Amino acid sequence: MSLRILVTGASRGIGRAILDRLAAAGHRAVGHASKAGEGLLGADLSKPGAAEPLWAEALDRLDGLDVLVNNAGVFEAAPLDLPHAEWVEIWERTQRINLTASAELCHLAVAHFLANGGGRIINVASRAAYRGDSPAHWHYAASKAGMVAMTKSIARAYSGRGVLAYAVCPGFVMTGMAEEYLASRGGEQLLADIPLGRVAEPDEVAETVRWLAKDAPPSMTGAVLDINGASYVR
Repeated sequence: MSLRILVTGASRGIGRAILDRLAAAGHRAVGHASKAGEGLLGADLSKPGAAEPLWAEALDRLDGLDVLVNNAGVFEAAPLDLPHAEWVEIWERTQRINLTASAELCHLAVAHFLANGGGRIINVASRAAYRGDSPAHWHYAASKAGMVAMTKSIARAYSGRGVLAYAVCPGFVMTGMAEEYLASRGGEQLLADIPLGRVAEPDEVAETVRWLAKDAPPSMTGAVLDINGASYVR
């Protein structure tokens, strides 16, 4: 059965890999980027109010939705020595994009799914939700921990009515963002902290999301799947 799926943050990296993998599996998936183009729906999720028209446009494009994949996110450094106002500005932008916009889309999705026989939500969080992150990335870790808690709350509240929710927590993934971070932090030293000996590939995350969208058993609702090469185990 072909599913109708919205994937946020799909212009590159993990999101693009997810979109491509879902399409290859025969699903009708539409991607989102901060600006429309190349078949992607445009919405600047740093702006309040951007999530609702994005959801409406995806519903219209696909004539309904069965799955929401919240992947859009930012990873911006906010060192402790920044001026306080600038530090807070980065914190709030990160929460707005990574958590609040995802929450808005989850809110819209849950209401739609309850009225239409069910659906699935997959939130792409991070290893940082459990392990924390660098001294310059408190805000990122906090936003991803919020996504995990939100996922579990949705699963507990609505699974009995057909709305299933899962989270994926990658560690480092070989995207442009990860490559830049690895280089800035001394790549070899960071790789030594990953027992597998390498960072994850975007396709590994994409395959996990594809499986959750279609094949994961309903009893797994509320689960968080780690993709981090055993660099953090719970």
